[in-house]
Amino acid sequence: MQPLHFSFLFVAFLMASLLVRLWLAGRQIRHVARHSQQVPAPFASRISQPAHQRAATYTVARVRLAMLELGINAVLLLVLTLLGGLQHIDEFWMRWLPTHPLLQQLATMASTLLLISVAELPLDWWRHFRLEARFGFNRMTLGLFVADHLKGLLLGAVLGLPLLAGMIWVMQSTGSAWWLWAWAFWIGFSTLMLLIFPAFIAPLFNRFEPLPDGPVKERILALLARCHFSAGGLFVMDGSRRSAHGNAYFTGFGQSRRIVFFDTLLARLDTDEVEAVLAHELGHFKKRHIIRRMVLQAVLSLACFALLGWLSGQFWFYQGLGIAISPLQTQAPAGVALLLFFLALPVFTLPLRPLMAWLSRRDEFEADAFAVDHASGTALVSALTKIYEDNAATLTPDPLHSAFYDSHPPATLRIAHIEARLAQTQPGAA
Repeated sequence: MQPLHFSFLFVAFLMASLLVRLWLAGRQIRHVARHSQQVPAPFASRISQPAHQRAATYTVARVRLAMLELGINAVLLLVLTLLGGLQHIDEFWMRWLPTHPLLQQLATMASTLLLISVAELPLDWWRHFRLEARFGFNRMTLGLFVADHLKGLLLGAVLGLPLLAGMIWVMQSTGSAWWLWAWAFWIGFSTLMLLIFPAFIAPLFNRFEPLPDGPVKERILALLARCHFSAGGLFVMDGSRRSAHGNAYFTGFGQSRRIVFFDTLLARLDTDEVEAVLAHELGHFKKRHIIRRMVLQAVLSLACFALLGWLSGQFWFYQGLGIAISPLQTQAPAGVALLLFFLALPVFTLPLRPLMAWLSRRDEFEADAFAVDHASGTALVSALTKIYEDNAATLTPDPLHSAFYDSHPPATLRIAHIEARLAQTQPGAA
């Protein structure tokens, strides 16, 4: 392929991706606004009209901010690639570190990633201190905002630089099958992160306290026993320190596996509802959703590294994305190849998005069914309704936008499935 042809292909896919995303965003805004005056029938007795209107307004505001973010990211991508941004960064570090090729490549990658991070800061600030604050969700102070980003940068340096250095070494030292070794290195690193995240990384940003004794803990322990599930601990996270949004999640695996509840969630839900929400999360494990996702991610990452292994030897790949490289060069800079690949890859993988969303929604239905079978389906409906209301989640998303993006089923469809399952297992309960 000629470099110019690949440049045109890249721009065509980028523009098509941007237009599709903006079109979907426009559909979402119009659909949510059009249905903002009437609460859907399944929620009419549970959610008030003002709460429904607030959720619609919040959704529209978030989508508009996302549209702005799409445009900024597209411009930044073009600046780094076709307009020569990455080329200039690489040349700068080649002049400053001419005798240290590994350090030069690390500096190129680190400074590029830092530039992207800095470019994202204004929108991140606006999201917290304007959009989220406008709807009463933000509880983060400016000092905490700055501290979080500084911690993130430090953690990225401590963990990311050794990862990148190891990846560059593997790419340059393991022969023509380096991409397979690089994939194995990545899988090993990802597994290590799963092991150390709960105990060493998450506490850098939040405080975790053991779930106190009482009815909630007793019900959770009884549920875990019924489902033959062992956990390394039950914890409450100070989510209210940053946001009024509530959530619960599992983290880690094996003996390091933890169950974490946001304090905002526990403050809002009663004992039956907490048990039902946890039963849903247990459903993901018992139905092997987590294992399937990990296997799928491993397979997809292997495909990506195999593709990178081929593209890194094609001079048109570099020249087509703004990097001057001679066809006579036997080996291109590994760091530049990594950067270019992971910058350009999302442009070409947009069609995978609805497939991944569909797989996720299928798993959510299965986890809901598991929760109905092992806890209270009525309590699950009640808990989800409170979570929708408290998080100002729209009850009326555009069907196409939802099918393309949403990892969870639309509220009305999800509740209908739960109540149908409930009617099958406990006739008259729904």
